[in-house]
Amino acid sequence: MARIELNNIAHSYIANPRSDADYALRKMDHIWEDGHAYALLGPSGCGKTTLLNIISGLVKPSEGKVLFDGKDVSALLPQERNIAQVFQFPVIYDTMTVFDNLAFPLRNRNVPAAEIQERVKEVSEMLELDNVLHKRAANLSADAKQKISLGRGLVRSDVAAILFDEPLTVIDPHLKLMLRRKLKQIHTRFKLTMVYVTHDQLEALTFADQVVVMNEGQVLQIGSPQELFESPQHTFVGYFIGSPGMNFIPCQMDNGNARIANLKIHVGASSKNLKGDFELGIRPEFLKLRKKQENDTLPVTISEVEDMGTSKIVTVNLADHTLKVKVEENREITFDEGFLEFPPEWIRIYADGDLVETGMEKSPDTLELTE
Repeated sequence: MARIELNNIAHSYIANPRSDADYALRKMDHIWEDGHAYALLGPSGCGKTTLLNIISGLVKPSEGKVLFDGKDVSALLPQERNIAQVFQFPVIYDTMTVFDNLAFPLRNRNVPAAEIQERVKEVSEMLELDNVLHKRAANLSADAKQKISLGRGLVRSDVAAILFDEPLTVIDPHLKLMLRRKLKQIHTRFKLTMVYVTHDQLEALTFADQVVVMNEGQVLQIGSPQELFESPQHTFVGYFIGSPGMNFIPCQMDNGNARIANLKIHVGASSKNLKGDFELGIRPEFLKLRKKQENDTLPVTISEVEDMGTSKIVTVNLADHTLKVKVEENREITFDEGFLEFPPEWIRIYADGDLVETGMEKSPDTLELTE
């Protein structure tokens, strides 16, 4: 496995880029540690696949270097980098059996027959392909073919990294869940360096140790699922992670308070030096909706209640702003007007999209969702 270092990497598909808008990937410096599982997460066109292809060698970056364990591999072809890549659609040999498909990468490297037998058996059992090992791949379903493609990427134990480019797109939802769990188990067992591209936040958050959130060719934040949820470093991260995403309200900061119209929200002593125009961010899970007024609550009107099965999403209006509040599924909302509490420890303050203040008066030890 390899430690992957991106050193001043940038890429443009235009010959002479003149502005940030001309770059598919804007300049970045990142180190991805050996044996970790990373997910590249972001909307279509944000640069995820370009970055993955730069790591694999399918694309040579316009600027900067890619290093594996300190060695510059920027000029090396994919086969010279010793990586395995699994694509969105199955890449297999239809005329071969499942066994021969899985064994092919090992036979190409002259691995002894006994070791091939052992590795294919191990991988086929993990992916539940052991009952079709001697069937031709052409006769199998699209789901099974993609499992073979995954197996071809996993069968080698000597690769520097395994790269996945939205590998579960063609898989049915139930099997997706099973395969995500399998990949997580495989990573936990073998400590492979894995990089997984997806636009699906559930896939990213359940698969990866560290999620790399991208937008418009930029890496906005790298962090654990909990870090991305609790302290988004950018408003896009707050909006993109979570369902529904983070609430954002324009405000004026003064003496540790956020002022919204004629209303005041206490943010915390640590924000006393902030003055002027900012945005207040808070997750729907952390807002508390009350029926009666209590200390530090603000009046709201309720415009909609959506039953999501495991929770309810309440849409409320605060001054001229619309917010989402997540409450427990069995809670009855029988009132049209209520009061909203903003716990200071969960407030985040942003300027020009970037986090400037956590608002924490005390640091939460763990993620505690207020449903």
